[in-house]
Amino acid sequence: MKEYIYSMFEESGSLSMEEIILHILVAVILGVVIYLSYYFTHAGSVYSKKFNVSLITLTVLTATVMTVIGNNIALSLGMVGALSIVRFRTAIKDSRDTTYIFWTIIVGICCGVGDYMVAVVGSGAVFLILLFLGRVKNDNRILLVIRGARNMERRIESIVFDYFESKAMLRVKNTSRDSIELIFEMPRKVYLISNKKEKSIAELLYELETIEYVNIVTQNDEISG
Repeated sequence: MKEYIYSMFEESGSLSMEEIILHILVAVILGVVIYLSYYFTHAGSVYSKKFNVSLITLTVLTATVMTVIGNNIALSLGMVGALSIVRFRTAIKDSRDTTYIFWTIIVGICCGVGDYMVAVVGSGAVFLILLFLGRVKNDNRILLVIRGARNMERRIESIVFDYFESKAMLRVKNTSRDSIELIFEMPRKVYLISNKKEKSIAELLYELETIEYVNIVTQNDEISG
């Protein structure tokens, strides 16, 4: 009985125990590389420690699945069928996260089939690309939200366009019988340069006396968790 149990752990399909351990070990090492890449590229940004840890486990799990499947076509079709019923509804906070998910899956596949060279070289290339370009962020945009009397629509637009030298873009216009709300969008740099003038845009607008409020909002593509 002991020999039978030992043989079950010693052999798994066509792979020996040493080969299986090597597959998983390389997947763990490359998973740590992915972990470090995510940590450095998301530092001070939308960093999620839970998501980062999940990247390592996803790498190992993918390698494990590929090790089980091997060259067994029937087993691979059954595995695809089983996984097809699983639905993932986790929101992706950053477009870069999709890259990391695909990275872990590809590394796991490579490790699972024993193609370590492709996994290492590919991971090294992706690591360098994300290290140098992963911290690139979109320039923050400024939203200027103005609410006032409806009959002052043209006057408000004229003041805003003149103040920002036609670099502000009207994005939203909400109207009611007596009031209007306008939302302008502009690059942050444009706002900072124009804001150095003697009077701020808020002061100029409030001189109309029919303005209810002027809100200035900084907008970016990052969603805090």
